[in-house]
Amino acid sequence: MDKKIPDHRKIGKQMNLFCFDDTSPGNIFWNQNGLIIFQELKKYVRSKLKKYEYQEVKTPTILNESLWKNTGHLQNYEKNMFKTNSESNKYCLKPMNCPGHIKIFGQKIRSYKDLPLRIAEFGSCYRNELSGSLHGLMRVREFTQDDAHIFCTEEQVFREIRKCIEMVQEIYKTFEFKKVSIKLATRPKQRIGDERQWDRAESILERALEKNFDFLPENGAFYGPKIEFTLHDKLGREWQCGTIQLDFLLPIKLGISYINEKNERIHPMIIHRAVLGSIERFIGILIEHCDGHFPTWLSPIQVVVINVSKKYIEFSKKIVRKIRKSGIRVEQDLRNEKINFKIRQHSFSRVPYIILCGREEERTGNISIREQFSQKIVKVPIEDFIRSISSEIKNYFFKRRNEY
Repeated sequence: MDKKIPDHRKIGKQMNLFCFDDTSPGNIFWNQNGLIIFQELKKYVRSKLKKYEYQEVKTPTILNESLWKNTGHLQNYEKNMFKTNSESNKYCLKPMNCPGHIKIFGQKIRSYKDLPLRIAEFGSCYRNELSGSLHGLMRVREFTQDDAHIFCTEEQVFREIRKCIEMVQEIYKTFEFKKVSIKLATRPKQRIGDERQWDRAESILERALEKNFDFLPENGAFYGPKIEFTLHDKLGREWQCGTIQLDFLLPIKLGISYINEKNERIHPMIIHRAVLGSIERFIGILIEHCDGHFPTWLSPIQVVVINVSKKYIEFSKKIVRKIRKSGIRVEQDLRNEKINFKIRQHSFSRVPYIILCGREEERTGNISIREQFSQKIVKVPIEDFIRSISSEIKNYFFKRRNEY
């Protein structure tokens, strides 16, 4: 790989984020720093799920093979599915979350008054990728999908898809990608359903997009067309991440329905929606997009406090306690090393803020802050620093917006 292009695997090692091992090829061992990023991303997406009125659920990892036959997944994805037997039953590790969500919808009689029903899950999925295709976080065998399924009437579909598009674009905007391009993937050669159903579904998605999109012929899912969102990072590279798929067939195949105003049983429409796609892959993209310099809210360690000599250890600890009490992720470096060595080391680890504690700081009560990307030292009251960084974290700012 070109030295000028960041490699998420190398950066991940430098920042102690994750590792891999031959005992589980294609699967990630998350270290504490990496897991913090993973959990913070989930927390951020959860805030959007709440805003857009989703119910979060959790479904089983292992489901009977008969379910996957009924959905058509076994016929279309069997070579990529992990299987296991128990007693006389055959099971599959789920490669996707949709059948589980459909089972939740079908557990009781639903009324049109219950719709739209928006179900979301951070679901673990498993795909038996070829060993030669595995690549860091970008292609793995176990991954977490920020999946959602919206069960709605045909009259509600257009409005719900527009809401999905709004949510996707709102989330991507937070990460300041250079550009987001949109494509409409139409009916593939291998598909289920009749042409009239496909015509209707593709027409709905096209109207919802309005403009500024390209067609991607024959690239839809086997059960319905989809909208694809492609991210353009700071290096100009393209990453296909989010999808919105319209599904009119799985509700029929799995026999789910709701009761309409006329007391008739009607099959709902399903919108499949993912924003980040694989969270693991999105983290890999993000690492290379920002060269490991995460926004403060995502940084595993947000602040490091360094004492300039042994004399100021207790003062440094006092500062750490005050910052930690505010809910900020702070570490202390009290090693008996040269100050410049410690600064270089934490800068290499991409810590957003380094605080220096010495004689002047103890005397005045102010702290000296060295920001990422800056050689300048800023002296401010500790309360002002905490207020500024707390605002930066709370508002999910991608770049530093200091107010001290």
